[in-house]
Amino acid sequence: MACINFPSPVFGPIHSRRLGTSLGLNLLPEGGKLCSFDCIYCECGFNKDNRENTKLPSREKVRTVLEKKLIQLTQEGVAPDVFTFAGNGEPTSHPDFEEIVGDVIELRGKYFPKAKISVLSNSTFIAKPHVFRALKRVDNNILKLDTVNEEFIKMVDRPNSSYDLKKTIENLKKFNGDLIIQTIFLKGRTQGKEIDNTTEEFIAPWISTLKEIQPKEVMIYTLARETPAPNLEKISKEKMDKIGQRLKNEGFRVSISY
Repeated sequence: MACINFPSPVFGPIHSRRLGTSLGLNLLPEGGKLCSFDCIYCECGFNKDNRENTKLPSREKVRTVLEKKLIQLTQEGVAPDVFTFAGNGEPTSHPDFEEIVGDVIELRGKYFPKAKISVLSNSTFIAKPHVFRALKRVDNNILKLDTVNEEFIKMVDRPNSSYDLKKTIENLKKFNGDLIIQTIFLKGRTQGKEIDNTTEEFIAPWISTLKEIQPKEVMIYTLARETPAPNLEKISKEKMDKIGQRLKNEGFRVSISY
């Protein structure tokens, strides 16, 4: 298993399958993953493997390092398509997330006003007013909903004990369509059980829930890198395309990453 730990608080630019040339913002420690989920497919590994520094970068450090990087990119003639909050865990867990988003919006306007701002989130903190407000300000508010099957979530996404699927769905609805839903599709075996969220048992209720949430876009993707858990497989292009076409038939805007 080869896991990725991202530098903090800024990394890249890197090429994103979904977003283009992305300048990453990691509000978590460099030493390993620190997340409210512990997904068995996460490229950053497991939370238990975070044995080093667990100190979050300060708002001041994020702003200082980001501005220095933007000056460098300006001098090099490299223009990012997007600033992406991602990295070694859940970015919205940072206590100064709202203020940092404001700083990034300001610096984006100063240096690369055409770039978008994206947040990749697992949706666990969207009930917090300051997180909700911040997510409403970004261009791409990308929130995870891998399935509406609670057993699958417990085995694959492995959220902390406070996670409530029904409340999460209700909170997703509160964005009134100003969000993008991201869903990973995979199959394999974990905890002695077969998993596959591409079957009708999973797809039909998931699409029904998407109709309630009414996101402006649905991003679907599958495995692209090594996973910390063994025995996981990516989904074929043919099957991903079928899921994507089904979503399009339902009127959703869809992006697919293989």
